[in-house]
Amino acid sequence: MSRSSIVWRWAKYARLPELANDLVRRRVSVIAVPGSGQAAFVAKAATSTIPIVFGVAADPVKEGLIASLNRPGGNVTGITYMGNELLAKRLGILHELVPKAARFAMLAHSSGLGLDTMITDMAAAASAIGRQFEVMPVSDGREIDLAFKSLMQMHTDGLLIAPAPLFLSQRFQIVTLATRHALPILHFNRQFAQAGGLMSYAAPAGEQERQVGIYTGRILKGEKPADLPVMRATKFEFVINLQTARAMGIEVPPTLLAIADEVIE
Repeated sequence: MSRSSIVWRWAKYARLPELANDLVRRRVSVIAVPGSGQAAFVAKAATSTIPIVFGVAADPVKEGLIASLNRPGGNVTGITYMGNELLAKRLGILHELVPKAARFAMLAHSSGLGLDTMITDMAAAASAIGRQFEVMPVSDGREIDLAFKSLMQMHTDGLLIAPAPLFLSQRFQIVTLATRHALPILHFNRQFAQAGGLMSYAAPAGEQERQVGIYTGRILKGEKPADLPVMRATKFEFVINLQTARAMGIEVPPTLLAIADEVIE
């Protein structure tokens, strides 16, 4: 089971069907997919009998992964940590940090699950506060570099990062670019803040993997995925890296410091 989790987490998207079919041929007891919505869909396409436990940022019902949260049906269940749904909340926090900002943007994986929904929702959220908003789709580290050049040319005042394994694996690159250009970013995982990123707002670190592990264990003991309601993250933590803020010349408002769950000095 540990091996399966590692395979899914770090595999290139192009290899997912190959890896899914390999697991099916091996007749594994459960396929755990703790961090990639695309991998969950590929696993579902590969088997209708082997139980699949996912962890996704997108809405699994809206994206067609399951029938409903309470009754997922079939062989698939898991947890949604609501990373995509929290983007509007993150935009509000970013706006509070830089209230005079005119233009915000979002870096998104070009094949990310729920991308169309995110674009629509974020356009509406930005319009509600009277700000311009751009989406920058990327697929690898080189395109991340190019995206930051475009963001600077457009005089972007603040950036969101859409949840995706790509960005977590490239977090040091993103943090370095943000610091170099003094671009405020609100991240989707506390690992960014720990790596020197300015802020993060997300479900607690490790919570998603823990819940995926719990459901995997219950299935191995005989429970059926169809009988296990999909869980939604209910706890979130706001982390501010004050050392980074000082280095970037950004003054964090007392209102944000007051609600932070952790301030990195």
